[in-house]
Amino acid sequence: MQISKLTLRDFRNHTNLNLSFLPGATTIVGPNGRGKTNIVEAVHYLAALGSHRVSQDGPLIKTGSTTAHVDATVIKHNRQAQVELTINYPGVNKVILNGAALPKPKDLLGLVGTVIFSPEDLDLIKGEPGARRRFIDDFSTLLTPKFINTRSEYERTLKQRNTLLKSLGRKNPTESAKATLAAWDEQLVTHGSELISTRLGNLAKLQPHILNFGNTISGNSEPLIVNYASTWLPKETDSITEIENEFRTQLEKRFKDEVERGVTLVGPHRDDLDIILSEMPAKGYASHGQSWSIAIALRLSTFTVLRTHDDDPILILDDVFAELDEKRRTRLINAITGVEQTLITAAVQEDIPKELLSNQLILDDN
Repeated sequence: MQISKLTLRDFRNHTNLNLSFLPGATTIVGPNGRGKTNIVEAVHYLAALGSHRVSQDGPLIKTGSTTAHVDATVIKHNRQAQVELTINYPGVNKVILNGAALPKPKDLLGLVGTVIFSPEDLDLIKGEPGARRRFIDDFSTLLTPKFINTRSEYERTLKQRNTLLKSLGRKNPTESAKATLAAWDEQLVTHGSELISTRLGNLAKLQPHILNFGNTISGNSEPLIVNYASTWLPKETDSITEIENEFRTQLEKRFKDEVERGVTLVGPHRDDLDIILSEMPAKGYASHGQSWSIAIALRLSTFTVLRTHDDDPILILDDVFAELDEKRRTRLINAITGVEQTLITAAVQEDIPKELLSNQLILDDN
């Protein structure tokens, strides 16, 4: 998969930017503030319909404008597609694919695939569980775009259930409220169990690659393991029926606590991923350099699974080499050799390893 042309209008700091990309590796070089990351953020937005840096679309629109535009020529399976994406905030985004408007923006999902590594990925190791849940859920959406519906339905149901629990004011629910709560419970169990089952299955696909890339980046000295972590789900549970039964049981057990606290205490929204480096929890144990290596291993693992599932996603490395020592730089270059298209950002030429053969796009100070 490739992006051959990219046009940004009123996207972040770019008023009107037109770029062409060749296959293979392209390094985007320029001082801080010139918009290197904004370019790769726009490419990733085409794949995820969301930013890896902010949770809402407002910051993507240039100050003084009401919309931002990301247009791209995409080459996939030797076929060319033209995407015209309009970001409205507030408002509903619009997507035109090959001249025809799509009914919903999410219908674009699956056309463009990206795997992006950025400094924000340190949150995967050092941050809160939400970052790690987003990692496995975003990967699941890239692997199966329809997963976004499961994710959305669970989040909608969870919000409705929490609203009802909060409205009880710590009092026992009326019969009417109990009936409504029971209906939300069934939806929560249905969508939540499917979400968990998908996470478990996709994490199993990633695990051998995580171990492999952990060894590759660190030089076989620091074994890296990632497991699913849930305070309420037995580790031996793997079938969706077992997950559903345990989910219902736990909701019954925690019902009084949930009424007291006005919030749902059981479900995939409270789960995590345990990242273990050299038999120690990476959070609180891994150094800054080790954390970068772990994050890279996680992203390269998702890339490897995705490329075997379909064609190569676009691999994006945002300011990655500046934080790696020479040995880790070399190992990373060897790991990304042969990728159909890689976009790399760097502040200065010196951050680009000499061994890396790439096209260069220079963003000057003017």
